[in-house]
Amino acid sequence: MRHKLLFFYGMTLREQKRGFQEPWKLEELSAGLRHFFKKYGRYPTATEIDQYPYLPSARSVERSFGGLVELRRRLTLGKEHDFRTGAHSSKRAHTILNRAHEVEARVHAYLIKRFGREFVHREYFFTDDHRTRADFFVYDAQHGFCVDVFYPSTRRNLTGCLNIKLKKYRDISANLLPCPIIFLQMNEKLDGDNILEDLLKKKKHQLEKRQYLMGWEEFASFCDRRKALKITG
Repeated sequence: MRHKLLFFYGMTLREQKRGFQEPWKLEELSAGLRHFFKKYGRYPTATEIDQYPYLPSARSVERSFGGLVELRRRLTLGKEHDFRTGAHSSKRAHTILNRAHEVEARVHAYLIKRFGREFVHREYFFTDDHRTRADFFVYDAQHGFCVDVFYPSTRRNLTGCLNIKLKKYRDISANLLPCPIIFLQMNEKLDGDNILEDLLKKKKHQLEKRQYLMGWEEFASFCDRRKALKITG
């Protein structure tokens, strides 16, 4: 299959195509990586390479050049070649942690407003091992529900996060936790065009009874259908 060639500051910029491809040249990889840097101000991670139109798959880089870290070293791109360590890793971890606090705070404020502070339990341990917990348990007139909040950056990350959460709940019996369990993903970009529905159809391990994957709008509708408890004097 012939591949399309463009030019970027005098370098050959090759467009990624599906199916069989001729091996990528170093100058084509260099052009693609520098094009990404010009657009985003940093070099891509392995997941981002898979999605970028002017770079091959991360697996292809692994086969031909020994991986992305080795390729960055070979092309002398930047001071940090391994994004899993060092300042890049620390910055990424800090960003993820701050975002987690922000989305949990948003959900917490919403639940308090909808059901009342007395009926929203944060970091709810539903076993005696003091490890297995949900982000929230809400007491309502229908015996309550659990909420596990997360923010996936990509569709691939969404699948990985969901698999981790399903594994956490796998050994919890229905008698121990007979209420709905909501896996609430908070990235609005992954909340449209039936993305969540399509993902669930393709999953090898399906959600158990009373487990639900929701985006924000569906979650708000779910809460609207629940009857809040009232404190009586």
